[in-house]
Formats: sequence, C-alpha cells, structure tokens
Amino acid sequence: MLNTTVTIVTVCHNSMAVLPAMLKSVPAGTPVIMVDNASSDTSALQKLADEHGVELLLNTDNIGFGPACNQGAAKAQTEFLLFLNPDAELQPDALDALIAAAEKHKDASGFNPRILDGKGRQSFRRGSKLRPKERLKGPVPTSDTELSVLVGSAIFCRRALFERIGGFDPAIFMYHEDDDLSLRLREHGPLIYCHDAQVVHLSGHGSPRVPAVAAFKAYHSARSRVYALGKHGHPSPGLNTLLAAAFRLMGLDTLFIKRKRSKNMGYMRGALSALKDGGRNGSE
Repeated sequence: MLNTTVTIVTVCHNSMAVLPAMLKSVPAGTPVIMVDNASSDTSALQKLADEHGVELLLNTDNIGFGPACNQGAAKAQTEFLLFLNPDAELQPDALDALIAAAEKHKDASGFNPRILDGKGRQSFRRGSKLRPKERLKGPVPTSDTELSVLVGSAIFCRRALFERIGGFDPAIFMYHEDDDLSLRLREHGPLIYCHDAQVVHLSGHGSPRVPAVAAFKAYHSARSRVYALGKHGHPSPGLNTLLAAAFRLMGLDTLFIKRKRSKNMGYMRGALSALKDGGRNGSE
C-alpha cells in the first residue's frame, strides 16, 4: 500500500556501499526521492533506484547537501518529510512512531528519532556550536522530550513548514545546515526527540573513507562553520574557526595518520578561504 503521509529524501555521493541497506529498511510503499550529487558512476545507482521504485534526481555537479535536500523536498507531495542519510537504516515501525509523535505533539516543528550507531550505542546530541549556552544537561532521555537542536542524519518535519521557512539554507554547502535549519524551525514550535522511533546511523560511511574525501568534507565543514556562526550572531566566526583549525593541526594524528592529516589540513584551508568570502556556498 502506498504511504501517502511521509516521503523520504536522501542525498548521496558515491554512496553505493550503503544505499542498498538503507533502501531495504524503508517500508514498502513509502515514497523515496534520492538526489545524487555527481557520483562517479550512476549506472548502478539508476539500477538500484529502479529496483526499489525510487525517484532518482541526478545532478551533474555536487551542489551540496542542503541544496540537494531542497531539490528532493520540492518533488514531495506528502504531509511529512524525512531527511535520511544514505548510511542510516530505519528500524521496524520507526516511521509509524514518528507520525504518531507528530500527532501527539501538534505544536512541534521538527523531530529526531532515537539514533543508534552500528554497535547499538545511542548517539544523543545535546547542543550546537551556534547556541553553546543552550546545551542540554542530565542523562539521555528515555521518553519524548524537547531538544535544542536536531541531528541531520534523520530529520522529520512537516513539508508545509519546511517550505515556509525556505528549507535548508542554500548558502551552506555541507555541515551545520542541520543546526541552522533547527534554529529556524524552532521559531515555529519545539523540536522533539521521539524515543520510540529508532534509526541506526553508520556515521561517516555514506562516502568513501579516503584522505581526499576527508579533506573535502573538512574544507567545507570549516567554511560552513564560519558562515553559520556569522549568520547566527557570533562576533568573530572567522577567528573562532581559524583557532579551531590550528588546534587540530597541532594534534599528533596530523603527523602519523594520513587520513587525519588530510582532514586537518583541509579544515585549515577551508577556514582560511572563508576569511575572504564568509564561507558562503558558491562564493569561492
């Protein structure tokens, strides 16, 4: 039976290693819109999409995570959206639990499920660099509770509200876009942690774990940090990020681990480039 309540939007880039498991976890009949950001080989991706009845959007360039999410959301027609990372897997009844939570908390603006890593350990985000004073304290909750920020690997929200606030900020290429979206959603209602909905997230496995990819991600992480901090009122976002980059470079892993060295140097390059243009996507 076709699920007319929620559409899953996922963004991928050379993510074939994890996409089959993610799609297999989606309940039958649930619309899935997959946006590919210029993967090196799309033939296998197209075959996978056809096998699962997925709508596939192919970008010839990597336009960034948030902008690609916006592309997918624009194609959806359901009441709710679930932005799900390609290296995440829905656990049984997760969608039903999220929908039930939305019915229970009608004033809420967005939801996170309970997120577990590959070993079953819970990952619970307590706050954001954009709002450091709002960090949650105390034990990890065992029931629905209000959050200060959402984790981007599995964001559930009403499509109408997502569209009303303009979706993900297209000026953010990748990283910190979930923080920014959370703060804008929060202006329209609380963010809720849904304990009964479970998602397993194999963090960092959505793309190849090689030095070049690590450097690319770190570069854009630093740029996005400068932009997002500035957007949300931090007095010195460039200096803050530059100091963080310098601290990373001083670590022993920079000397002895090639992937870490590439990552830390990429972060420094991103911080330096953002000093010139504010870290805005497309301004390089």
